[in-house]
Amino acid sequence: MLVEDIMTRDVETVSPSTNICDALAIMEERRIRHLPVLAGGALVGIVSEGDLKEAQSLVIRDCREGAERRTPVEVVMRRRVFTAHPLDPIEEAALVMYRRRIGCLPVVSGGELVGIVTQTDLIRSLVELMGVNRSSSRLEVQVPDRPGMLAQIAELIRKHGVNISSVLTLPAEEAGEKKLVFRLQTIDLRRIAGDIREAGYRITWPPTLDETR
Repeated sequence: MLVEDIMTRDVETVSPSTNICDALAIMEERRIRHLPVLAGGALVGIVSEGDLKEAQSLVIRDCREGAERRTPVEVVMRRRVFTAHPLDPIEEAALVMYRRRIGCLPVVSGGELVGIVTQTDLIRSLVELMGVNRSSSRLEVQVPDRPGMLAQIAELIRKHGVNISSVLTLPAEEAGEKKLVFRLQTIDLRRIAGDIREAGYRITWPPTLDETR
């Protein structure tokens, strides 16, 4: 899945001269937390709900006390803006947001702002990729960390005629082991879990299906 598949294309923006009261009003009206700042069509900064909270004294003075000269966005905006490209994989966008501790990435193509991707967009895509928005069950299997393990477990599942909605690979606490996490389109996992145990693998979720505990 790419950034262009999950980004918001109708992006609300402001200019550097927009006063912070108007920016705050836009955020509240549109229920958003970030506003890219454009000057002459170019992205020159970004202002967030957090930026306005940090500038609380200015917000109180300008918006609540009605200052004659209200503070422009350019005073509080962040000028160093991390961006994404529409064709970036979503996991790369998520990594940038995680490492930089930011809540969004404006999406730029050909020097123009074409969208924005937020934490909410990434969470929604994760839910869809994991298949948890559809009727399914979670099955976690611990296997040796070597090639072919996924294919072996998938074959055991296939024999029961059950579709796999998604699968993840996670590290296990034990050295030389890993965990395979499946979302399966079934409610009853007992027969599948039984075959997996008989093949010599450990069920780590649901715990009630692991007879070794």
